[in-house]
Amino acid sequence: MLDEPTFGLDPIVRRELIETVIGSYQEGNSGNRTILVSTHLIAEFEGLIDEFTIMDQGLSVLTLGADDARQRYQRIRARFPQSPPELDLKEALRVRRERRELELIANGGGTALMERLRQHHPDTLSTEALTLEEIFVAVLKQQVAQ
Repeated sequence: MLDEPTFGLDPIVRRELIETVIGSYQEGNSGNRTILVSTHLIAEFEGLIDEFTIMDQGLSVLTLGADDARQRYQRIRARFPQSPPELDLKEALRVRRERRELELIANGGGTALMERLRQHHPDTLSTEALTLEEIFVAVLKQQVAQ
């Protein structure tokens, strides 16, 4: 169990520590190994995380497999010939409109949102998975808004 293991470390020592954690994990018995890391620096461990839990004030807010989280939480971007249409997008966690662009953060339902946007003939429409750190921020911002 590691609690903020890279806090206060310089970049070289931080990288060495992460490589040591990776090595320990890879050398362990594949069915019998767990490394629990508590950290605010999620990006440092992004590639190592199989499952993660987001905690807020001591309570679990979300527990998901990392791959499942990346499939569920998506950023959808659309660029329209004119201003984006006014749509009911209440199922999106966040909606940002800027000039001809619309950016959504979806918590599941990304396919349905993409189809709804596609019906308004955007010039471009794309989707990408959020990083685990971006998911952390989106989920906690949603908690605060509720």
